[in-house]
Amino acid sequence: MTTTTSPASADDQSWRGVAAEENEQVAEAAGVQLRGRSRRLLGSLLRPYLRLLPVLILALILENLARLSAPWLVQRGIDLGIPPLMADEGPGVLLEILGLMVGAVVVQAVARVSFLRLFGRIGQDILLDLRRRLFRHFQRLDVAFHDRYTSGRAVSRLTSDMDAIAELVAGGFDGLVSAVLTLVGVSIMLLILDWRLGSACLASLLFVALLVRWFSTSSARTYRRVREASAQVIVHFVESMTGIRAVQAYRREPRNQEIFTGLADRYRTVNVTAFRLVAVFMPGIRGIGNVTIGVVLLVGGQFVLDGSMTVGVLTAFLLYVRQFFEPMQEISQFYNTFQSAISALEKLSGVLEEEPGVPEPADPTPRPDAAGALGLERVHFSYVAGVPVLPGLELAIPAGQTVALVGTTGAGKTTIAKLLCRFYDPDAGRVTLDGVDLRRLADADLRRHVVMVTQENVMFAGSVADNIRFGRPDASDAEVAAAAQAVGADAFIAELPEGYATDVGKRGGRLSAGQRQLVAFARAFLADPAVLILDEATSSLDIPSERVVQRALRTVLADRTAVIIAHRLSTVEIADRVLVLEHGRILEDGTPAGLMSSGGRYAALHQSWIDSLA
Repeated sequence: MTTTTSPASADDQSWRGVAAEENEQVAEAAGVQLRGRSRRLLGSLLRPYLRLLPVLILALILENLARLSAPWLVQRGIDLGIPPLMADEGPGVLLEILGLMVGAVVVQAVARVSFLRLFGRIGQDILLDLRRRLFRHFQRLDVAFHDRYTSGRAVSRLTSDMDAIAELVAGGFDGLVSAVLTLVGVSIMLLILDWRLGSACLASLLFVALLVRWFSTSSARTYRRVREASAQVIVHFVESMTGIRAVQAYRREPRNQEIFTGLADRYRTVNVTAFRLVAVFMPGIRGIGNVTIGVVLLVGGQFVLDGSMTVGVLTAFLLYVRQFFEPMQEISQFYNTFQSAISALEKLSGVLEEEPGVPEPADPTPRPDAAGALGLERVHFSYVAGVPVLPGLELAIPAGQTVALVGTTGAGKTTIAKLLCRFYDPDAGRVTLDGVDLRRLADADLRRHVVMVTQENVMFAGSVADNIRFGRPDASDAEVAAAAQAVGADAFIAELPEGYATDVGKRGGRLSAGQRQLVAFARAFLADPAVLILDEATSSLDIPSERVVQRALRTVLADRTAVIIAHRLSTVEIADRVLVLEHGRILEDGTPAGLMSSGGRYAALHQSWIDSLA
């Protein structure tokens, strides 16, 4: 029988591909030993607080000693305090023991509060440091990284993975250290009180160890799958909401809902598996503890009857046995949290160790000012190995010249713009600004001198004024208004409900395409770069809006080098020079009028554009 792959299974396979990619990042991460990069990250986060470690340990030790003293004091009270009271000798000894118990409670409370206050501050400082590192590093990574690393995965790193680390920091380490101290302390006290019963109680650890071994092995795999399933849910949700216009335009909602339901069901399933493990482990620990208590009562009762043990010792023994098994549950809960956190830590450390594809030079060439001369010297570039986009391009653009790049889709126009902005580095050759290789310039200098305006006209949350001063946050209101006036944006801004203070809405949704373009030009004008690159900056505008923008262009491009990429040749007419590209090579180079009169490729493109308007 022949089987076919349904669309559903194809989509599922694509999401399994996401899971496989996640698996590569967390490969074998579920072991209790942190991998090298995770240890480096954790060490760098903890290093500033190591000097406070003795204080934290001291507080924990005092707290545990005070708690461990309670059963011992109960034993002393029963064996030494009650007999004098029954013999009418007064409550003196019992009052002393009660006083010691009150003191132990106070010490425990003070130590606990001190620990929580200090540890809570340290934990939140660590999380703040990690969030800052992640955000800073995501911004430093090059465009090529963000092209392959989806926004959903980035959100997952900053949300669910950070939450897993936060849960570990909030109570995981505290619970583990307290549990270990309690186990050691109780074991010692059990042996001191009665080595025979103490040895019997410690023998129960063999059964606990077997249960813990089973749980750790099973939960390691399960919690890794939980993290993977969580990441898939977040990725699908974020990408669906980001592309909601396309989703609704193509009536994709039912299929997206079906995919999301499948991913959410998979997430539920692995969580149910995790809960089942806990449902076996927790009662198992309690069961071993209850059996041990029963043995203590049975054997200890016989010891009391034959006079080899006092009632106080047996009572203290029972209280210690209860404390003995409580840390087992703490350790299991820590292990659950740790398994989730270690997987998250591995992913976060993987991102933080990603090196930018366009690294900033270690010893940059200072460039406080720039004339704006651009050059591409025998530049080879390809996005995919073996598929060249620019096969040895040579190009020189003098300072102050406006150059238009035209050609069919795939000719290499946008690639040139990306190389001039140093979003990518060439595979071979040099891209220069005033004769200096862009790889020798500090990022701050390059971004100050070279600015790109794209067809997306990205608007950010905030007011119109905030978006205009995006490239110069320190610009005054007067400078913002002057920039808007220079490009002709002040007219429509004055008609907005709150003028420059009007909120642009999500992605500038309260502004039209032409208005967003004018705001983008005002932003570029205020930044005042030496080089301005316009990548299809008017492609989404209607003819009236384009004419308004073209008037603004003449102001924006004055006295600066400009590279214009446009399919609408009306925009090209303001250029001093036109380059016709095909397959990464320059076919024609001249003024718009000169190329029109020559009857070559540019003239044919111009005629095609005229025909498209007819």
